[in-house]
Amino acid sequence: MHFEESDLLKTLPKQFFASLVAKVNAKIAAGYDVINLGQGNPDQPTPDYIVKAMQDATAKPADHKYSLFRGEMRFKEAIAQFYQDEYGVTIDPYTEVAILAGSKIGLVELPWALMNPGELLLLPNPGYPDYLSGAALGRVKYESVTLKRENDFLIDYHDIDDKTAEKAKFLYLNYPNNPTGAVATAKFYNDTVAFAEEKQVGIVSDFAYGAIGFDGQKPLSFLQTKGAKSVGIETYTFSKTFNMAGWRVGFAVGNAEMIEALNLIQDHLFVSLFPAVQDAAIEALTNQTARQESVSNLVALYEKRRDAFVTAVTKFGWTPYVPKGAFYVLMPVPEGYTSSTFADLLLEEANVAVADASGFGDGGEGYIRVGLTVEAERLIAAAERISQLPIFRQ
Repeated sequence: MHFEESDLLKTLPKQFFASLVAKVNAKIAAGYDVINLGQGNPDQPTPDYIVKAMQDATAKPADHKYSLFRGEMRFKEAIAQFYQDEYGVTIDPYTEVAILAGSKIGLVELPWALMNPGELLLLPNPGYPDYLSGAALGRVKYESVTLKRENDFLIDYHDIDDKTAEKAKFLYLNYPNNPTGAVATAKFYNDTVAFAEEKQVGIVSDFAYGAIGFDGQKPLSFLQTKGAKSVGIETYTFSKTFNMAGWRVGFAVGNAEMIEALNLIQDHLFVSLFPAVQDAAIEALTNQTARQESVSNLVALYEKRRDAFVTAVTKFGWTPYVPKGAFYVLMPVPEGYTSSTFADLLLEEANVAVADASGFGDGGEGYIRVGLTVEAERLIAAAERISQLPIFRQ
């Protein structure tokens, strides 16, 4: 017998990160010492206080049962308290929280849950590639909104023509931004709410890197903006804040109608998360002393790495876009190269793996993305290898 993929599956975009990993692994298998700066996978362990909470929770027979379909109320209450403590935002745990197996789930599900085939979704360009997966699975149309360096990679709403804005049903945002490291300002979020209200466009704020801001500046939550909950939601993941990427836990908060739609689609797909994971996540949020210490240490580590890499590449004349958040550095591609050909050159000639930023959309063309997920010494070593390439020694 022969089983062919569905027509829907054939519409999915190529998995960008899978091809990147394959290239790097092939080079490593050939015996080369590759410095891998292409990944967005945190290299630090989950904090001990969270691991201990998980160990304790797995021993509880009550946590071995099915979770409530929409997650444990104690977890939703912890999320609401976290948003109150961190951002001064009031969240109703009964109607304004959706538990997610990682925020990617919510971002990909949303077009199924809240859009009809053929409706229009606006996506940032460059942007997280899996946004496109959500558009394909939901069978919706999408248009890109280009993020420009001269505007600090913030959307300029004047660049969205009225006809497109009036057709659009939702707009995705991501600040601190992947792949650029840009952060949102209060003015930008005020402009976003004004745009949403005027054009009747729902907002989805991907706050995956919400805890990671540099130079003493804490990133803003979109929901801190007046009127934000009336126009949109925000997704949050434990992957980056707590180095819990493999745990697959996150949530969405905000507009009650949007949250209800996410909860409803998940009623048909999942039975929420393993209750022990939810209990560990509760400890991650509610143990304020441990949380603040671990997050502060993590931000300081990434800032140290950022500064080490930026200093090293600037010495030989390669000027980065200095990130204000997240854990990436966006680097311009030398003249004569595309993002793809330059990324390949670095891997083949310098044994340094980076992400071709055009994999995040054509708005990323002309850049490569460097991940700060290795020690500062390895970042400096990568810069030294790159500095020896003929293009930087002319």
